[in-house]
Amino acid sequence: MKVIDLHQEEKEIIQLAVDNNRHAQHKIYSKHAPKMLSVCRQYIKDVQQAEDVMITAFMKVFSNLKNFEHKGSFEGWIRRIMVNESISFLRVQKQVKFTEDENYFEERYNNIESQFSVEDIQFLIDSLPDGYRMVFNLYAIEGYKHQEIAEMLNISEGTSKSQLSHARKLLQSQVNKLKNYENGTE
Repeated sequence: MKVIDLHQEEKEIIQLAVDNNRHAQHKIYSKHAPKMLSVCRQYIKDVQQAEDVMITAFMKVFSNLKNFEHKGSFEGWIRRIMVNESISFLRVQKQVKFTEDENYFEERYNNIESQFSVEDIQFLIDSLPDGYRMVFNLYAIEGYKHQEIAEMLNISEGTSKSQLSHARKLLQSQVNKLKNYENGTE
């Protein structure tokens, strides 16, 4: 039985893309764009802005492709560029604010009218204050450690932990409210 290197095709496509082969670049983009848009969307509420950030990040992917060392996941490498580009976008837009306001959801929650769904959960995450949402996504979704988050966002490790704790409490509270709302008990 012959052992096939499953990643050989990916390596070949990456090398072709490094050599500016447009077909190979398109293949990489087509394969990863839907998932990477979702990554950008986790940080950026507006879908069009998230698409713009994703496209800018893909330009960085292709211009830095020669630096990919095939030591880890190619998708993970792309994802990290998407996350960093999303954070950079929010910094430029000055949309990141770290807050301690635990009553932030009250006025926003009253606008939920639909069933308990992925869209509802995304709404709840989108409704988090910017700092909470960013730390929550980096920690819970992306798997970064608090020290890494602190360095990325220029905050203390304690602030990162605090923001995550507040985000979790708010999300749990709002999920419970949503369950009660759907069950007709609220």
